[in-house]
Amino acid sequence: MTQSAAAPADSTGSALAKRPTASLSPSRAGDFLTCPLLYRFRSIDGLPEPPGPQAVRGTVVHSVLERLFDIPSAQRDADRAIALLPQVWTDLVGEQPQLPGLLFGPDDSWQVWLADGTASQPDPEAESGFLTGCEEFVSRYFTLEDPSRLQPAEREKAVSVELPTGLVLRGIIDRLDRAANGAVRVVDYKTGRAPGAGWEAKALFQMRFYGVILLHLLGEPPKRLELLYLGSGERIAVDPTESELRATERKIQAIWSAIDRAMQSGRWEASPSKLCEWCNFRDLCPAWGGTPPPLPEGSGPATA
Repeated sequence: MTQSAAAPADSTGSALAKRPTASLSPSRAGDFLTCPLLYRFRSIDGLPEPPGPQAVRGTVVHSVLERLFDIPSAQRDADRAIALLPQVWTDLVGEQPQLPGLLFGPDDSWQVWLADGTASQPDPEAESGFLTGCEEFVSRYFTLEDPSRLQPAEREKAVSVELPTGLVLRGIIDRLDRAANGAVRVVDYKTGRAPGAGWEAKALFQMRFYGVILLHLLGEPPKRLELLYLGSGERIAVDPTESELRATERKIQAIWSAIDRAMQSGRWEASPSKLCEWCNFRDLCPAWGGTPPPLPEGSGPATA
């Protein structure tokens, strides 16, 4: 169910409490922090985006690492993990048959698919090269951890919690480990490179978002939040305190309040930055001479 853009603002959260379906994920919160107009294009307009090799690579590598823990612990090595890639790719293409053509077809494959739903024929060499590239990221995982010594409590775990204000926080945790003493560790795989100095806080916001959810679900903070960067073979970890997670919760609530105000006013400001170079919606952005489409009737944020 979508939100009504006409609902009155209320700084105490009472108006929001009447709308318990309002929800926010780390990705959509990150979109709004990056650029409110980007949030609008994705969550309000629901505009289609062409699949990019980096995003699809992340999906493939995540799936391999999820399935890795179905293998007996003594057999979890890089060769066995890489051997999972062909089946993972076959399964993904079975779910999205158009994917190879969109990724490895002619440059106009996306426009053709949007126009009539047909998929271009992929370039077999490009497709093969993509899977070979995925092997590098899978192999690098083994420089960061020894999976034969791990037995995750949860993998690709969907979690959600409703805050007292009615805002629902949602997310999918790549891996949740639980020690013998009950301590919980949250692990997230990234197929990019670790952020440079000064950007770690932004990277850890997603993990603290998960930490807030688990604080409410478990009644205590997770012991550790950990990011594994398979693009550079680096690890970023933090042991959050309850006070830190409460501060993150207030930040999340403030983000939602800003989203709520934008929905009521219909004003979604663009925030030009270096990231615009990779934005799929630049042709629609006023900062680049574009014109956004009209807002959908009764527009509100998608659950994400």
